Amino acid sequence: MTDATANPTPPSAHSGSLLVQDKLTKKRNAAEARFKLYGLTAVSLGILALVLLLASILSNGLSSFQQTFVSLDVELVEAKLDKNGNRNIDDIKKVSTFGYAPLIKAAVEKAIADGGIEIEGLTAKDAAGIVSKDAPAQLRNYVIANPEKIGTTINFNLLANGRIDGYQKGRVTKESAELDSNVSPEQLMLADALKENGTLVKRFNWGFITRPDASENRPEAAGLGVAILGSLYMMMVVLVLALPIGVAASIYLEEFAPKNRWTDLIEVNISNLAAVPSIVFGILGLAIFINFAGLPQSAPIVGGLVLTLMTLPTIIIATRASLKSVPPSIRDAALGVGASKMQSVLHHVLPLAAPGILTGTIIGLAQALGETAPLLLIGMVAFVREYPSAPPEGFFDPASALPVQVYNWTQRADPAFVERASGAIIVLLIFLVFMNAVAIMLRRRFERRW
Repeated sequence: MTDATANPTPPSAHSGSLLVQDKLTKKRNAAEARFKLYGLTAVSLGILALVLLLASILSNGLSSFQQTFVSLDVELVEAKLDKNGNRNIDDIKKVSTFGYAPLIKAAVEKAIADGGIEIEGLTAKDAAGIVSKDAPAQLRNYVIANPEKIGTTINFNLLANGRIDGYQKGRVTKESAELDSNVSPEQLMLADALKENGTLVKRFNWGFITRPDASENRPEAAGLGVAILGSLYMMMVVLVLALPIGVAASIYLEEFAPKNRWTDLIEVNISNLAAVPSIVFGILGLAIFINFAGLPQSAPIVGGLVLTLMTLPTIIIATRASLKSVPPSIRDAALGVGASKMQSVLHHVLPLAAPGILTGTIIGLAQALGETAPLLLIGMVAFVREYPSAPPEGFFDPASALPVQVYNWTQRADPAFVERASGAIIVLLIFLVFMNAVAIMLRRRFERRW
C-alpha cells in the first residue's frame, strides 16, 4: 500500500460529475443560447424585410407587364392617306398623326355599332378617347412600313388609354372617374361592354420592354427600350476599361511594387475611393469628361467612364484579395523550376485567382448598374425617345439608363408611371440576379483546389 492509497485526498467541495452542469456552466450555456436566438432573430427580421420589399415591388410592378389593348378593324382610306394614289413614301409621310385620328374614331364607332352597344351620355369624342393618344403614331408607322395596305381594312391591337388600362387593373373606379377630367364613367361603361364582346383585351405587353419612354400624357406607351440599351452600352464601356486596368493595377501592387510609403499611400487612397459617395464621381465626370473634354451629355460613353472610375476600387480590392489567397508555395515552386516572376504570376498565380477576380468584377458591374446619382449629374436624366445607334456610334448618342428611368417615372404625377417604375425595378433586379448567377457559375467553373 502506498501513501497515495493509504491517505486519500478528500474530494473537493466543488468537484462533481461531468454530466451534471454547475451554476457557471448553466449561465454560460444560457448566454450562448440567447446569443444564438439574437442572431436567428436578426436573420429572420432581415429575411422578413426582404420578403416585404419584394412583395411590395412585385404587387405594384407585375401589372406593368400586362397592358389593355383595343382590337379594331381600321379602314386605311386611300383618299386620306395617299391622295395621289401613287404609293410614294414621301407623300405618305406628309400625312401627320392628325390624319390618322379620324380613322381610329371611325373604327371605334363601327365596333360600337357592330356590338349593339348603347350608353346614355357617351359622345363620339369620348368613345374614341378610350384609345391611347399614341395609337395614331402606331398606325402611321405601320402604313409607312406597308404602303401596299392602303385601301384595305386591317385589324389592329391598339393601346387603350391609361385610365382604361387602370380601370382593368383595379386602379381606377367609376367613383374616381367622376372626379377625373381624363376619363368619364361612360367611357368605363363602354370599356366593360367592349370587354364582354372581346374587343377590349388584356395581354402581355412586350412594348414595356422594347418601346422608348413616352410623354406624361401617354403612360400606357412608355417603355424601357432606350434605358435597357443605354445601360447595356455603359456596362460594355465599364467592362472593357475597368477589368484590364483594375487587374493590371492589382497585379503590380500585389506582386511587383516595392513596399514603401508611396505604395502605402496608393493603397490607402484606393480603399478611401471605394468609400467615396457615388455622387462625387458624378461631379468629377461632369467637370472632366463634359466641361473639359467636351464629350456629349446623356451619352453612354460618359456614363461608362464615370462608372469605370467608381468601379475600379472595388475591382482592385477584390483582385488583390484573390491574389493574396494563392499560397506562397505556388510562387516559390514556379520560381524554383526557373520561371521568371512574370511567368509565375501569369501562368500560375493569375489562373488560381481567376474565380475571385471574375466574381469581384461582376459584383462591381452589378453595383454600377444600379447607380443613379452620378448619372443624374451628367445629364442622363434627359427625356430620350430615339434609340441609340449600334456601337461604336451609339456610345455617343443620347440615352437613358434603367435606374434613371425609375427615378424619372417616380417623379411623374400619373399613377400609371408609378406602376411602370416598379416594373422597371423588377427588370433591374432580374439583371442583377442574372449577373450574380453568372458570377457564381464562373467561380465554380474556374475554381481549383490546391
